[in-house]
Amino acid sequence: MVSKLSQLQSTATQATKFLAKNGPVYYKKLLDKNKRYIQDPHTIESCQLLSKQLLFTRLASRYDAFWKELDSLKEVWKMRKQFSTEDYGIAALFGVECYLWLYAGEVIGRGYTFTGYYV
Repeated sequence: MVSKLSQLQSTATQATKFLAKNGPVYYKKLLDKNKRYIQDPHTIESCQLLSKQLLFTRLASRYDAFWKELDSLKEVWKMRKQFSTEDYGIAALFGVECYLWLYAGEVIGRGYTFTGYYV
């Protein structure tokens, strides 16, 4: 046990020396390589601006995706008279599967107890 502890300590010492020697050089290379991503001046205001830009860019992309999905749903709704019984069966099975996954998630979330509003 003592030999393993001393071996672990020597390994940790070697790792610390390696990081102390090569860490700053690696960090400097990393910053130089990714200089285009660094915002100057780096102030709280510029960081807040970037976070707002990221938030609203993601919201805008989700908004566009939502409308595309809605347009495809409208197309499916227009063609609903061409659906066969098999298509309705597949849709019903999909709905049941979604409900069962929701139910399983609720049961798991309650710690595998079968109490609550689903039963």
